[in-house]
Amino acid sequence: MPKEHAGAKAGDRRSNHDRTFGFTSGAPVKDRSKILNYNENMEYRRLGKTDLMISAVCLGGHWKLVNRIIGAKVGDGWQGVNLDQPEFVKNRDEVVSRCIELGINYVDACSGTEIMAYSRALRGRREKMYLGFSWYEYEMRFHPWRDSYEKMMEGFDIGMKQAQLDYVDLWRISMEVDTGKNQTEKEVEIAIKCLEAAKKSGKARFVGLSSHDRVWLKKAIETYPQIEVILTPYTAASKEMPKDSLFDAVRKCDVGVLGIKPFASNSLFKNPGVYDGPDGEENDKRARMAIRNILANPAITAPMPGLISVHQVDNVVQAVKERRQLDLAEWQEFQKVTGEMWASLPPDYQWLRNWEYV
Repeated sequence: MPKEHAGAKAGDRRSNHDRTFGFTSGAPVKDRSKILNYNENMEYRRLGKTDLMISAVCLGGHWKLVNRIIGAKVGDGWQGVNLDQPEFVKNRDEVVSRCIELGINYVDACSGTEIMAYSRALRGRREKMYLGFSWYEYEMRFHPWRDSYEKMMEGFDIGMKQAQLDYVDLWRISMEVDTGKNQTEKEVEIAIKCLEAAKKSGKARFVGLSSHDRVWLKKAIETYPQIEVILTPYTAASKEMPKDSLFDAVRKCDVGVLGIKPFASNSLFKNPGVYDGPDGEENDKRARMAIRNILANPAITAPMPGLISVHQVDNVVQAVKERRQLDLAEWQEFQKVTGEMWASLPPDYQWLRNWEYV
């Protein structure tokens, strides 16, 4: 058992003074005006060399299982949704509003559907949240976009126009580097050239990549100083490798890290999707323990759970305010819970097992 868990005390909080501002940092905030949508009850962490201060928990773009709480069919997962469906529009508006109210200041969108939904939800209040952009259908996962600088930039402009965006805070290209697939050197060079052009034009304030391959991503960070932010899996049970860790490169190159899949595609929960059932309180507790454990790694800027209700927003924000380190009893319980999580991974998410050590 890790010593930090065995020796944790009830009032302990773990923080990194160089990366965090807010109630957990142990130091006064020098200039709150530079923190977007500042809330004294939220912690803010530095997003690597962007120097943006990001809320310690952010809003992930996915809205999986939202159809089970709004009482209407919106399609499987998060694709195929009717963006004009009143129940869906109301749900996204309420979730974004609650995030803003509680000091969450970043939302990430990784598909055309998500970009359209969140650009609409932020209309008239864009100054409250940073927007991460990846219209992956027009990026490195598909031909002909991946084959040409011109096509990739055309796709970026098409997405911006459709979403009525003049700029994005972060353009992070979704790479096809997962499940044994690899981008060619030429394709990677195209991606980097596109990011450079978007930043130079002012259409993207900052740039980065997302990938499901930690070894490839480590090499990319070390090779291309243009990469300012990465998005990559980091689950409730992920931990840093003692040697040759991705975080060695993250710290060396001062790259911000936004963690996806914190709840392992809902495998962390009992009866996921049944929100009014007897397991609701237990699932809330599991979510908070997961967020606390992830934030105990100061190299992570923020986890990004896909939140589908105001209650879920409230719950993860509560986790930020709780002590980082799990005490002995909590750690033993958490080990049992995460063991169940790994055992419950659906067939199409077995690849997440590769992210137990990062």
